[in-house]
Amino acid sequence: MPAKLQHTSQVIVFLMITSVVWADLTTSKSGKPFLASVTTPTTAAGVSSATRTGTADKKTAGAPSLPRIQIPSANSTQAGYARYPWKLDIVATVFWVGESPTANNPVPNDKSSWDTEWVKNFGGFDDPDRARRTDHFTPSAFTPKQNPFYIALPYNDVVDYNTHKSSAKRVIPWFPQKFTREGKTVLKGVWVAIRHGNRVCYAQWEDCGPFETDDVDYVFGNARPRNTQNNGAGIDISPAVRDYLGLSSMSRCDWRFVDVSEVPAGPWRNWGTNNPFAHRLPQQASPVQSKSEIANRLEELRRMRDEYFKQRSQ
Repeated sequence: MPAKLQHTSQVIVFLMITSVVWADLTTSKSGKPFLASVTTPTTAAGVSSATRTGTADKKTAGAPSLPRIQIPSANSTQAGYARYPWKLDIVATVFWVGESPTANNPVPNDKSSWDTEWVKNFGGFDDPDRARRTDHFTPSAFTPKQNPFYIALPYNDVVDYNTHKSSAKRVIPWFPQKFTREGKTVLKGVWVAIRHGNRVCYAQWEDCGPFETDDVDYVFGNARPRNTQNNGAGIDISPAVRDYLGLSSMSRCDWRFVDVSEVPAGPWRNWGTNNPFAHRLPQQASPVQSKSEIANRLEELRRMRDEYFKQRSQ
């Protein structure tokens, strides 16, 4: 292809991408889902997702069907350049805040890997029984103080209150931006997208498991989950995530990390002191972002565009 024609085609592609991103960053105030433009220490009790047996499903047999609600398309988390890749065909198990220990799950979930008072801070026992949950994906006994859409992944970035793992600094993409001091996690509260069938849910990373807390090659690399128990489970999901996606423990799903700017409208935005959407002031609620944020996003797309065409030319 002549150099001039190739340059012209690249410009056209870039303009198409930036127009989609502009629409993403300035989407309407009507509350419709965004277009996705691109995609403290562990204690012995803190490894709270060590084993999962799917007991929630036994408790909820025969529960009434959930209401159908509008959801973003599965493809909406794949459009354009994806910063974080999907982990495909991962076995999911269900866990919940306040889960009692059992023979197969000896570690209770009154604590998480990063919160020694998880039940208190969440607001109570996140009852997985569908008959005791609302149509808004929350426990019916109380309004949760934290986001009921939460997950656990098998990696912890801290060793203790004063030390990060050496792997954390090497592999966590957002480590330089979120690091404040040694021993303070940069993982708690990070958003992920979970896909099952044609439904996509969004949740925050709040605990470590199942079974593992150091599977860095799976969580941040291309490896399959190192765990072999429970059919090789690689993600724990909360009752809210389970109900929104309509899956059961041991079902398979896809998941990936997402930036806060990629999280669309949905029930995962509604609750929680740990939720950046639930505690915005009214004047901050508009999805229109600042000029500097838009400029930074466009600059990132330019870089990704250049890398894309560089790879294609090799």
